[in-house]
Amino acid sequence: MKLISIVVPVYNEEENIEHFYEEICKTMQPLGYDFELVFVDDGSKDSSILILDHLSQRDDRVKPLYLVRNFGHQIALTCGLDHAKGEAVITMDGDMQHPPTFIPILIEKWEDGYEVVQTVRKTTEGVSWFKNKTSALYYKLINKISKVKIQPGGSDFRLMDRRVVESFKLYKERARFIRGMIGAIGYKQIQLEFVAPKRFAGTSKFSLNKMLHFALDGITAYSKMPLRFAFYLGIIFGLFSILLTGHVMYIKWFTDEAVPGWATLSVSISLLGGIQLMGLGIIGEYVGRIFEEVKQRPLYFVREKPNILDINEKNKEKKK
Repeated sequence: MKLISIVVPVYNEEENIEHFYEEICKTMQPLGYDFELVFVDDGSKDSSILILDHLSQRDDRVKPLYLVRNFGHQIALTCGLDHAKGEAVITMDGDMQHPPTFIPILIEKWEDGYEVVQTVRKTTEGVSWFKNKTSALYYKLINKISKVKIQPGGSDFRLMDRRVVESFKLYKERARFIRGMIGAIGYKQIQLEFVAPKRFAGTSKFSLNKMLHFALDGITAYSKMPLRFAFYLGIIFGLFSILLTGHVMYIKWFTDEAVPGWATLSVSISLLGGIQLMGLGIIGEYVGRIFEEVKQRPLYFVREKPNILDINEKNKEKKK
């Protein structure tokens, strides 16, 4: 019987875990597949770890991974994908905004031969107008400046065939924008729309600061356009400064007018200084990311992984 892995990052979700587990079991039972639930605890501060411990002792299909600290949603997903053993792997959030009832449809499309089944949010119940609009604008921007097509409304709720997962594991960069990585990886893909319901309980842990950081990762990972923008802006204002210099010299040599100069000088210095600092900031963002990549540090550290044996441990078990 084929094994389906379900990878779920967890960060302070004590109110959702048990309900999510029950819904997954209810959904998977009639499908005729074995499954494993790979929960990745991303440094939770509440009782999430205790609940996962209890579930893993009660059901060996629950395979929690406990990271030593908070590494972020995308790294937690990566950790789960590294440890998932299924012939197909489904990634989803555990707050019920990625509805488990949609899983049979993902599996059906996989059985039809699709190697990536990507879900696309039509809308999210209870989400503000501001968040919907900024999300739509972001996807328009990134698709304008990137050579890789990023699906608007795309989420981290998807199914991947084992071949796709093994290909994904070859990516080693630290600044992870998995939606873009999966889009760029190729294979036979299909998109399915769904309406994301409200969270079952609790509040979103994805703050505005995290969203901005995530958005910047997507732009810098898949486009050099900000660097080119700074270059073009530098050319434009360089030409402008030449014209301004010509104007000042004309006033000095060919007219008798007194040139106060202070206003023009102050404005031009401030303007050009601001443009230079902006350009340096954009370059610094890319250089900083290069610095992080070349250090080649591990993406994450796992403190404990109940119910999961690595290859060496499996060999020891066989010898016993």
